[in-house]
Amino acid sequence: MQRVFWSSFAAATAIYLVMVFWTMPTISAAAGGMVPFDMRPFGYTAQEARNFLASLTADGRDFYLSVQLRLDLIYPAVLGIMLIVGFQNLFERPWSMLFSFVALIMVSADYLENYMVATMLHSGADGLEDSVVAFASFWTRCKSAAATVAFVGLLAGAVMQVRRRWA
Repeated sequence: MQRVFWSSFAAATAIYLVMVFWTMPTISAAAGGMVPFDMRPFGYTAQEARNFLASLTADGRDFYLSVQLRLDLIYPAVLGIMLIVGFQNLFERPWSMLFSFVALIMVSADYLENYMVATMLHSGADGLEDSVVAFASFWTRCKSAAATVAFVGLLAGAVMQVRRRWA
């Protein structure tokens, strides 16, 4: 189990670093410095989404749809595996199951967010409906909230395990 955890940790970290240092800055630059949808943990309004889409170049849109969203097909699953294996190693039931459920919510919300982002990118600023933005923003906020709970849980579990070993 530890091998699975560390392998998925390494893969998730590598993908995250690629996104943070390459794909997200590339998309942001193609949108005149605006923050991509994926990096807005508190969501976005319909007007903010339209402004982003209107600012995003055609090449930036294509890059978002091809490179970023392809990486984001792999990242949530790998991150979810890492978290669930970590929770199973750090916590007894029912806590391991509860935190694993939160990780599954995070992964599901991330995939739904990705689908909605792709929908918005295909719609463009002029064809974008408020309801689509509201739905996308909802999944972005859900992903962010679940990720916060999951990472705090993982950190708390790791601290508790270190304390047990040193006690």
